[in-house]
Amino acid sequence: MSETQHIVFQPYLWKNHTLQPGTAIACRTVEDGQRRMDKARAGLLSLDGAVLVRMAVDEELGDYGEPEYLATMGDIPGMEDDMAA
Repeated sequence: MSETQHIVFQPYLWKNHTLQPGTAIACRTVEDGQRRMDKARAGLLSLDGAVLVRMAVDEELGDYGEPEYLATMGDIPGMEDDMAA
């Protein structure tokens, strides 16, 4: 079994009163993803929210591990549900 680590920066944008995912960006390292998150937090990217995730993937078997959330900012799916509770 050959697991690899995938690090993904997932941006979100509000469109027509709905939070929509933008294009996910594969990051080479956690530090690369954190730099993107820092830019988003500083307002240098036009985003309403973002998530930085790491997960183990076995591409041969198509097996994806549980995501490890490394950082979040702004509006992300599920956040508005949590606030209503």
